[in-house]
Amino acid sequence: MDLKLYYQKIRDAASKIEETFPVLVSRETADGGKDGILTEVTPGVAARMIVEGTARLASPREADDFRQQQAEAQRVAEQAAAAAKVQFSLLSTTELNKLKGRPQSKE
Repeated sequence: MDLKLYYQKIRDAASKIEETFPVLVSRETADGGKDGILTEVTPGVAARMIVEGTARLASPREADDFRQQQAEAQRVAEQAAAAAKVQFSLLSTTELNKLKGRPQSKE
């Protein structure tokens, strides 16, 4: 393999990528790579994967769908993290006694 040609192809592919973080779609490979998996990478990594034939750039629609799915997954994870937080309050002894001494309302 001619390394100069290989790296020149990578530089050429990287110069054609306009996005800061392009979305790639994986291709099936002989070593177990799965077809159709989307991921967001840097332009350098994207160029290398495109030149090696392990991925292709996602279409604008595929990229938008992927980013929407990622945003939704992040929102769900943040909600789960917020729900898992334990909230408690520290009360002084006098405050606790005041609360205990209050008659409880009957509804």
